[in-house]
Amino acid sequence: MKTTLRFALLASTLLAGAAQAEDVTLTIESWRNDDLAIWQEKLIPAFEAANPGIKIVFAPTAPAEYNAVLNSKLDAGSAGDLITCRPFDASLELYNKGQLADLSGLASMANFSDVAKSAWQTDDGAATFCVPMASVIHGFIYNADAFAQLGIEVPKTEAEFFAALDKIKADGTYIPMAMGTNDQWEAATMGYNNVGPNYWKGEEGRKSLIAGTQKLTDEAWVAPFRQLAKWKDYLGDGFEAQTYPDSQNLFTLGRAAIYPAGSWEISGFNTQAGFKMGAFAPPVAAEGDTCYISDHTDIALGMNAKSAHPEETKKFLEWVGSADFATLYANALPGFFSLNSTPVAMEDPLAQEFVSWRDKCQSTIRSTYQILSRGTPNLENETWNASANVIKGTETPEAAAQRLQDGLASWYEPQKAK
Repeated sequence: MKTTLRFALLASTLLAGAAQAEDVTLTIESWRNDDLAIWQEKLIPAFEAANPGIKIVFAPTAPAEYNAVLNSKLDAGSAGDLITCRPFDASLELYNKGQLADLSGLASMANFSDVAKSAWQTDDGAATFCVPMASVIHGFIYNADAFAQLGIEVPKTEAEFFAALDKIKADGTYIPMAMGTNDQWEAATMGYNNVGPNYWKGEEGRKSLIAGTQKLTDEAWVAPFRQLAKWKDYLGDGFEAQTYPDSQNLFTLGRAAIYPAGSWEISGFNTQAGFKMGAFAPPVAAEGDTCYISDHTDIALGMNAKSAHPEETKKFLEWVGSADFATLYANALPGFFSLNSTPVAMEDPLAQEFVSWRDKCQSTIRSTYQILSRGTPNLENETWNASANVIKGTETPEAAAQRLQDGLASWYEPQKAK
């Protein structure tokens, strides 16, 4: 009897060990180290509960180091199974090198529009190599308490916007707008590509630039620089040396009234700001004009072409493409808006405000991201520098636009002088 019991216990132990040994662990590479807790506490448990036998490890790298670290890991064959994908060329290059798998055959790809998939496709659209996760929307976040205190209405037009800035400046309680030029990228991302789409008419202008039928010296592309040149008077003393974290702190500490923003700020601002916040879309030239917003395809998830567990990885990616994941992710990270075709009900009021602009305005993406930054000089990086210079007053809008056009025309065939 004892022998039988001993064999039974041994058999059950071996079976348990075998089952445990069969568990597959998938690793996610990502630059988003700020949402580690959300993956560990909400997203991964939801998947693992429905998929016993598959374990997920979220292993992020600091954002500034991600591209270099990921490339090294992929080259060395040590990268994780799941690769968080930046939009357009960085991921396209990985696909072209055979490091990202073609995911066109996933059933969940049917849940995304062509626009949603375009940031992670080959130029001809034949292959899609990452499952779209989220976009970010640009606009302005404001201190609603400050607006109420100063009797300022939310601006809809440029004239109202600058009237509000003048009123805030005249009062002197608040810095009118929190943005610095030290890090440069904010000047382009939350400046030029925030207000610019209203001038170049979103996708119409962006695609015309790619086609070569518009130039960066055309009025539609110079005019946003002219607006940025006017921002200088409202950014407070020492803005030239002000870093991105400095600007965030100035706003969340209640020292600035307006923050040129990306919706990714929502989660952090919700925890740090002790005042009521609101948001408004980039003001249009005149009441009744069509408005355009930068609704930028930001983040997706792909499969390492050399994953040792391709079937399990595809199973996880099918889930990432589902409506269930879209709802979980968008509400766990307010400000990262689902690209899934299934509507997601947002719980956060500030996120609701940002995403509501999709119903009122035409969506576009950042003008430099697709095709136009493949050469040298890199148009994206040059636009950072030009935008910062224009705000500081060290370069005129016209000179900045001419420099960008000359750089693009030096390597991009459709923009070369005919």
